Amino acid sequence: MANLEKGSAKLLNAWAFYDWANSVYALVISSSIFPLYYGALFRAKGIDSIVLFGFDIRSESIISYTTALGFIIIAILSPLLSGIADYMGNKKFFLKFFCYMGAISCMLLFFFQLENIYFGLITYMTALIGFWGSLVFYNSYLPDIAYPEQQDRISAKGYGLGYIGSVVLLLINLAMVMLVPDEHKLQMMRYSFLLVGIWWIGFSQYTYYYLPDTKNGNKLQKNIIFNGFKELRKVWRQIKELQSLKRYLGAFFVYSMAVQTVMIIAAYFGEKEVAWGSDANRTTGLILSILLIQIIAVFGAWATSKASAAFGNIKVLMFINFLWIIICAYAYFVVTPNDFYIAAASVGLVMGGIQSLSRSTYSKLIPENTVDTTSFFSFYDVAEKIGIVIGMFLYGYITDITGKAQNAILFLIVFFVVGFFLLSRVKK
Repeated sequence: MANLEKGSAKLLNAWAFYDWANSVYALVISSSIFPLYYGALFRAKGIDSIVLFGFDIRSESIISYTTALGFIIIAILSPLLSGIADYMGNKKFFLKFFCYMGAISCMLLFFFQLENIYFGLITYMTALIGFWGSLVFYNSYLPDIAYPEQQDRISAKGYGLGYIGSVVLLLINLAMVMLVPDEHKLQMMRYSFLLVGIWWIGFSQYTYYYLPDTKNGNKLQKNIIFNGFKELRKVWRQIKELQSLKRYLGAFFVYSMAVQTVMIIAAYFGEKEVAWGSDANRTTGLILSILLIQIIAVFGAWATSKASAAFGNIKVLMFINFLWIIICAYAYFVVTPNDFYIAAASVGLVMGGIQSLSRSTYSKLIPENTVDTTSFFSFYDVAEKIGIVIGMFLYGYITDITGKAQNAILFLIVFFVVGFFLLSRVKK
């Protein structure tokens, strides 16, 4: 482990490089190859739903409910573990733990089949928990390793590296899938899950080498275990005294609910609702659209960082929320592949920008010289995760009762409208 000063270029780059390592989960598992594989399993059996726990549930709703359950677990674990991390100074340990859990779970998706659907869904959920669980500890390093004037830039750089790295692996996966006969395509998709785990573990070692380890020698005690929830209450009391931070968190909670839901279900929506014409066109078209999102998202994250420097974070976030409203309204009418490509390009433009700017805006609003940054980011994380639980449950429920995913997408506009007006109340 190297000891580098706060703000040093090598330390900042090493922190940002974790995005390169872990973003392959978000792209390959969450957004492209796994949704294709999942949908193909149902099409191969000629079914749209399956009986789980005595209920006949549509395929896309199964993923929505499983995802929501995973985020409930994360919302409970994050404050529990972040309190321990703050007390013992071992957030690097937890970052590694969730990384390895997520990566190994990705590799276990190799065995996902409808015949063992319960095992498969548990593995899918633990991969999700590993990815998102690691992010609270990763994000909490930002104010520790970067000065306020560096945070927008390095946050955007992290997302940019993540988009580039995940595209590299997706191109490899695309070649694996497209260059084999049809009867072997599903097998190649399963191999791609193995590559995600190997990539994630392998490249994260660079980050771990340079990130500071803040162990303080404190021993875990019984009263410390629930310290994270006490810290959340403490953070909330502080936030209530900080009007700008309080109002920003309210806005973030609402619009992030919709952003994360759209990002998680986009591939399942495209796989199921778009008229691709054939399975080969579906595989190629969906992967190309996801690549389009990632490539444009690199530019989007960079452009958002530049715009925030010129116009201020809040105004830019308001404008991005307005763009999301237009995109969701357009998505209601998506039918053809070309329609989906246009929607994908639009999502790419605003996806990276709203994520990186939301993270760095929150970091800036935390009072300077705050020691327990992990608890502040745990609060941020819990707010985000509870929002995702609500968003995913509503998406699954509306899709189930109306039989049309477009209705659920249209409903998400409400969250962006509310988010826009709540942001307008934040002091610039």
